[in-house]
Amino acid sequence: MDVAIIGCGVVGAAIAYELSQIPGIKITVFDKQRPAQASTGAALGVLVGIISQKIKGKAWQMRQTSIQRYETLIPELEAITGRKIPFNRQGILSLCLEAEKLESWENLAAIRHNQGWKLEIWDTNKLKHICPQVDHPQIIGAVYSPQDRQLDPTALTLALVEAAQHKGVTFKFGVTVLGFPNTEAIQCTSIETTEGKITADWIIIAAGLGSTAITTQLNQKVDIRPVLGQALQVRLDHPLGNPDFQPAITGNDVHIVPVGGGDYWIGATVEFPTDSHEIPPNQELLESVRQQAIAFCPELATAEIIRTWSGLRPRPEGRPAPVIDELPGFSNVLLATGHYRNGVLLAPATAKAIREKIFK
Repeated sequence: MDVAIIGCGVVGAAIAYELSQIPGIKITVFDKQRPAQASTGAALGVLVGIISQKIKGKAWQMRQTSIQRYETLIPELEAITGRKIPFNRQGILSLCLEAEKLESWENLAAIRHNQGWKLEIWDTNKLKHICPQVDHPQIIGAVYSPQDRQLDPTALTLALVEAAQHKGVTFKFGVTVLGFPNTEAIQCTSIETTEGKITADWIIIAAGLGSTAITTQLNQKVDIRPVLGQALQVRLDHPLGNPDFQPAITGNDVHIVPVGGGDYWIGATVEFPTDSHEIPPNQELLESVRQQAIAFCPELATAEIIRTWSGLRPRPEGRPAPVIDELPGFSNVLLATGHYRNGVLLAPATAKAIREKIFK
């Protein structure tokens, strides 16, 4: 069986690795650029699973599947590749600024307990004792999720690619998909690329924002729109608070992510296109995210900005994210795209879902 995967961000790479476990499949992955260059390279890798407000249905199941899989996937990839994947196992701490929010967190904690997961509600005394770096007059408590994680999305993607190569997967970078010769048939069995034509029994479109143009070539346009996210890396000469307890801290949709030593990632903005479909990075928005992080952890005011970066997240228009489905009109073309802000989180569950669609 020949499988072609279009797109090698974290989702395409995860699918390639998942399918490489099955004997007898020939897998080729195409991307017009190097791996993890688009939205993956801009992500902060905060895996908001247990602490998310999703409690049932597919949205929760996919999160749970991914959080469970990451515990085995990271050591598995490190053993195969010899690469170190930064993987913070110290959980996520969500700061609460409103009393009614704390009540909804208590309800969620009870639900998670019944589901076999753990969430802790901390009052301000416990928060001050464990995370003295957090100091904001309006914070009324926090929720600690010890089983959620944070990882480096680029390191993860490169390890997935290398591990898949070990299993015989072919990656073709710098190759553009030009079209599909037989779009009239119910099965699309070949792809025209800048490196020539290849045949495939299954085609998986995991191209993020590129998915719109690719599905348009198949006369089944899936509308994926860009949403810009900006982030920055700052450096202190020491870690915030207790150096032995460095969870990812989040509040008011701002993440403060420890990445080793006194370095932290802060982000990310959410910026929608203008009428001209352009999204110029808004420096004021990025600065407001930095100021919000400083309001939560005042010591960050003295941190030096090492770098800033941005990336476009793929958001499906008029339908929920992500899009994991058969492409209408084709029996062998699958979509794994439009993950918006959850590509890294949902990559393992997406890979599993694609595998189940092929081998149902």
